[in-house]
Amino acid sequence: MKYSISIGAFLVLVLFAAHASEARLQVCKPSGKIRGKNPPPGECNPENDSDCCKEGKLYDKYTCSPSVSGRTKAVLTLNSFEKGGDGGGPSECDKKYHSDDTPIVALSTGWYSGGGRCLNNITISANGRSVSAMVVDECDSTMGCDADHDYQPPCANNIVDASKAVWKALGVPEGDWGWLHVTWSSF
Repeated sequence: MKYSISIGAFLVLVLFAAHASEARLQVCKPSGKIRGKNPPPGECNPENDSDCCKEGKLYDKYTCSPSVSGRTKAVLTLNSFEKGGDGGGPSECDKKYHSDDTPIVALSTGWYSGGGRCLNNITISANGRSVSAMVVDECDSTMGCDADHDYQPPCANNIVDASKAVWKALGVPEGDWGWLHVTWSSF
């Protein structure tokens, strides 16, 4: 009897260790740091409360994002995809600028998947509402603090950077736009 309890305890321990290893593999850790530099005057657009890099500050960079599921947790941020907006240059997917009145998003590097989600719709949910938005850009988690990235720091690895249209569709009061916990799915 003692022998079978020991085998049972051993099996539980093995299963727990396997589950813990699997959970560790799903964690996305920083892949390095970027040292900030102050942008030249007028070169960082602080529209929508966008951050501008600070001289000497270290910013995490990521080549991965958390695992995608049917309801992937994310942070919704505000971005202008219009020419002259805080999004910088044209969108990566189609090399075009887009109206802030169109429900569109940029995804963190890992979720952007090398452009694999380009021009596909995702569903974003918060506040008891959902909205479909097209992926048109990458919110670069691997680079930043340079002219190509409007002298903004790298994105975190869990960002859905959305146009004003997405925020409106989710029913968020304009004074609260900027940062919100959401879930998203690609179905």
